[in-house]
Amino acid sequence: MLLGWCSLFSATAAEHLVANKAEFDQAVSAARPGDTIILKNGVWRDVEIIFTGEGTAAAPITLTAQTKGKVILSGQSNLRLAGNYLVVSGLVFKDGYTPSNEVISFRRNKHHLANHSRVTEVVIDNYSNPDRHESDYWVALYGKNNRFDHNYLVGKHNKGVTLAVRLDSEQSQQNQHRIDYNYFGHRPPLGSNGAETIRIGTSHYSMSDSNTLIENNYFDRCNGEVEIISVKSGKNTLRNNTFFASRGTLTLRHGNGNIVEDNVFFGNGEPHTGGIRVINRDQVIRNNYMESLTGYRFGSGFTIMNGVPDSPLNRYHQVVNAQISQNSFINVDNIYLAAGSDAERSAVPIDSSVRGNLFFQQNQRSPFTILDDISGLAFSNNVTNPLTQGEPLKGIQATPITLQRAANGLLYPTDPTLARFGVSAGLVPVSKEATGPAWYDKPTAITPFDSGNIISVVPGDNVLTKAIAAAQDGDVLELQSGNYSVNSVLQIATTLTIKAAANAQVTLYPERSSLFEITNGGSLKLDRLHINGKSAPDAAGNTLIRTSKSGMLRNYRFVMQHCQIEQLNINHSFHFFDAGSHSFADEITLRHNRFANISGDLFRLDKETDDLGIYNVEYFTAAQNQFSDVGGALLKVYRGGTDESTFGPQVYFSENKLHNTSLSSRNSQQASLWLHGAQVSEIKNNTFIDSAKVAVVETLGEPITRLRANRFTNTPQPQVISAKVPKK
Repeated sequence: MLLGWCSLFSATAAEHLVANKAEFDQAVSAARPGDTIILKNGVWRDVEIIFTGEGTAAAPITLTAQTKGKVILSGQSNLRLAGNYLVVSGLVFKDGYTPSNEVISFRRNKHHLANHSRVTEVVIDNYSNPDRHESDYWVALYGKNNRFDHNYLVGKHNKGVTLAVRLDSEQSQQNQHRIDYNYFGHRPPLGSNGAETIRIGTSHYSMSDSNTLIENNYFDRCNGEVEIISVKSGKNTLRNNTFFASRGTLTLRHGNGNIVEDNVFFGNGEPHTGGIRVINRDQVIRNNYMESLTGYRFGSGFTIMNGVPDSPLNRYHQVVNAQISQNSFINVDNIYLAAGSDAERSAVPIDSSVRGNLFFQQNQRSPFTILDDISGLAFSNNVTNPLTQGEPLKGIQATPITLQRAANGLLYPTDPTLARFGVSAGLVPVSKEATGPAWYDKPTAITPFDSGNIISVVPGDNVLTKAIAAAQDGDVLELQSGNYSVNSVLQIATTLTIKAAANAQVTLYPERSSLFEITNGGSLKLDRLHINGKSAPDAAGNTLIRTSKSGMLRNYRFVMQHCQIEQLNINHSFHFFDAGSHSFADEITLRHNRFANISGDLFRLDKETDDLGIYNVEYFTAAQNQFSDVGGALLKVYRGGTDESTFGPQVYFSENKLHNTSLSSRNSQQASLWLHGAQVSEIKNNTFIDSAKVAVVETLGEPITRLRANRFTNTPQPQVISAKVPKK
């Protein structure tokens, strides 16, 4: 009987090849169970697709590409699907951004949702709103029993969750969604809250169960903020996902009764790589593998939080009855217990067990930081290698351990009697190649400097303007000896190195108010150049290097080494580097440079003053530079607000020499370094002569301030002010 029904169905199913929106709408209105609507190959620009229909389990209605990967939805395009048993596949979103709140939405509106529907082998590639602080989702799941699988999501640069499971109605709760075999590629740091890769629910609905399954996904350098996955609902299962060099953690932020099992975290020793953070009741964390994770505090390799007594929905509920078993912690730098303990978060973990786990530290240093009473965590039958720094906790037995990497890529004890500790031998991490569409490449996330062609440049009219315009990502412009007068602002829109050729003497003379402007997609490295500002116009506010005045969507990098910068003093406020509002640097690095006779500030990284946890730079590093006769501040950094979801700014200032710096009456902070809200401030082995003070204003969280071995001559001692704002 079933065979006869399937034969009848296959005879009546139809395919509709459509070439434009009108033809698509007509095909949708006529579609019946089993039909397939095929978008013709090409670029579909500014098209909002509404895909509705009533298929069946045996005969879904399908929307697909004529050739997978050859249908490009660009401009302001999006997709909404609503109805039952719908399937979407083979589409690519790129070169634009959604005109609505979502790129892909499993609903037409709040009354018409998708159920029993699937989106598979779809690409969303750098499809970001040009305003980095304008929020949207790339994917929003509503309804019930939907699947999102084998998709590729890379390069979300603006605020908002990459993929959100929404629970804002009973029709979307206890949803049984399945999210599997997706490739979540590089998500750069946003520099504020609101950059999770996946979020299940919100605090408002966190006491509701979602019953969502997240399995076999690959998270590749998902660095948006401290929460890679933010679970804000109950009864979810997160299993067999791989996290590769991703900054942040899988966070059980709200909701109870979640299962986290068989996941693998490879930190590769990258900064701020984390594992799992535990909050709330009845959480099960078992058979997870964590290796070479460097994160600390809320982003550590493993964290069990303190809660707030009688916590409101949006704060921290007490950890109760957590079951943490059979996990492997291999070279995990930090494990925090009772984390966040303070006057508000005073409810310690209770009625919880930690058993059968393997801890191994090659450096033989205990990874544990205990911040409150942990008697409610019952440690039993765990094992660690012997430690030389710190003692094993009660319930963790120290014994000699030798590890060997197995065929599955994980480390296990060679002693068979230790096989009962840590993850099982049958755990197989999902690979990058097993996720996403097979037909779409997974390129390197960031183009390294000096990775392209070397292009020789000789002095002449407009030679730099022409060479920069023709350069490709990663190229190197190698300048031959001579003087280069530059009468235009050089636009940097690629990853580019500009350096002097070997043994060449190169001097640049800017004749405009700025020499370089770093724009979207641009990163700049300068090496062995001499830049003299004497030919610049006499205009207050000149800036040698600036970011795009209209703001920037994409993060940038700036590196300068072995350069000499002088005579930026044609007027009273000639600055060196000015980061505009809505710009964000992954790194700014200075090594072995000399700055002299500059009237304004050197680095102005203080433009995000809305006190929303937003800032302009993740890492600022200055080492072995010389600064003399600089009127303004060498560095201004600002991060305000109460948000705890980011890692920076981080400032490292070492082995520099300062003479007669930052004493201009126009330097409003009267400081050589003014760091407000930096999460790490490390200032060591510097020499300050006849210069303004160092001023550090500590605000949120647990900032790290290290001032060591600095020498101050006719310079005030550093000023460290605690101005922590109350949590909200």
